[in-house]
Amino acid sequence: MAGKTAFVFPGQGSQYAGMGKETHDAFSTAREAFVEANQALGFPLSELCFEGPEEKLKLTHNTQPAILTVSVAILRILQERGHRPDFVAGHSLGEYTALVCAGALSLGEAVQIVRKRGRYMQEAVPVDKGAMAAILGLDPARVAEACNESSSEGVVSPANFNSPEQIVIAGEAPAVRKACEKAKEKGAKRCLLLAVSAPFHCALMAPARDRLAVDLQALKFHDLSVPLISNVDAAEVRDGDSARDALIRQVCAPVRWVESMQYLFRQGVNRFVEVGPGRVLTGLVKKIAPEAQTYNVDGIRGIEALASLLSGATM
Repeated sequence: MAGKTAFVFPGQGSQYAGMGKETHDAFSTAREAFVEANQALGFPLSELCFEGPEEKLKLTHNTQPAILTVSVAILRILQERGHRPDFVAGHSLGEYTALVCAGALSLGEAVQIVRKRGRYMQEAVPVDKGAMAAILGLDPARVAEACNESSSEGVVSPANFNSPEQIVIAGEAPAVRKACEKAKEKGAKRCLLLAVSAPFHCALMAPARDRLAVDLQALKFHDLSVPLISNVDAAEVRDGDSARDALIRQVCAPVRWVESMQYLFRQGVNRFVEVGPGRVLTGLVKKIAPEAQTYNVDGIRGIEALASLLSGATM
């Protein structure tokens, strides 16, 4: 099988009670990852992942380290079996997991910083003051116009360029609702308000960005063993300082997922392996690069299926 492989890591929105338990029970490597995370955080994150309750798991400061830990547990099993990517990328929070994969951060460092990240994001905007919405079937230029035409109601801007057919906007709730109305007038197929705890990746996150920057500057980032495609620039990152800078800037900037995946495809990547809970990124990649091979690895079946499918492939 010719071509290159990218590991892609999910962000917030992939959480569910019970995630990671099957893998934890079946593989000692996975159990070790959960022990590391529990020790780094000072509480049993593994119990929250496996047992919930979901309302507690969905709190941003719990969700972020939970998804990261489950993803790293699965990643380590793949690494143990000799699977190595040519590139890594992660959707929002997933960029931290990608940096663990590339050796820039340890798992312990990453879970500690994303727990703070989640708390800072939640505290940046009062509950119910912010909102996010998915706009389907409208091109980026018209989505931007809809946001600009709604600015009299408050802050609103594109937050995630997820696929050619899906752009998420974020900002103050009245402005987001107004932008949805404008988008429908411009031909959007649908506009769906999302059940989120805060309006991520917009200017309202500036207080979170500034607090997080202090913590990130205190961390030692190692140079990457595998190039990362950053959310904020859709470009390669290879050194630790640039990786840190990208994490700071991504807090208020949109996730450029479409451009990131298109960049990887142009570099000869034809295998995209989603490592972690859920299968959201697998679906998005197929919409961005229909010719690509996609694999979802979120448990035992996914691990075994990947081994079978890629037998003979160089990773």
